[in-house]
Amino acid sequence: MANNKEIRRLKLKMGIRKKINGTSEKPRLTVFRSNKEIYAQLIDDVNSKTLASASSMEKSFVKEGTKTDVAKSVGKLVAERAISAGISSVVFDRNGYLYHGRVKSLADSAREGGLKF
Repeated sequence: MANNKEIRRLKLKMGIRKKINGTSEKPRLTVFRSNKEIYAQLIDDVNSKTLASASSMEKSFVKEGTKTDVAKSVGKLVAERAISAGISSVVFDRNGYLYHGRVKSLADSAREGGLKF
């Protein structure tokens, strides 16, 4: 059974998802964080397709520093992949997580990488 913290996050997630929607021109940049890893995806909700993704689980990814440093690296990586796919503007979906720590560092580094949101 899910604990209260997880249920709270899922309720927040549904509230956020009602308000934002990704298209092929302006996809949704969604973040998922586990205790060890962090993942980011660019999703086109109209066609139900993932346009680009990056995570700290990839074999080519080198983990150095703290989890916040790893999140910054993932943010830069997803921004590079988005720009190479021809995407410059996105809608940010924090997925029910508070906007601080790893989620904030990923978003800030994605902005530095060239994404607008």
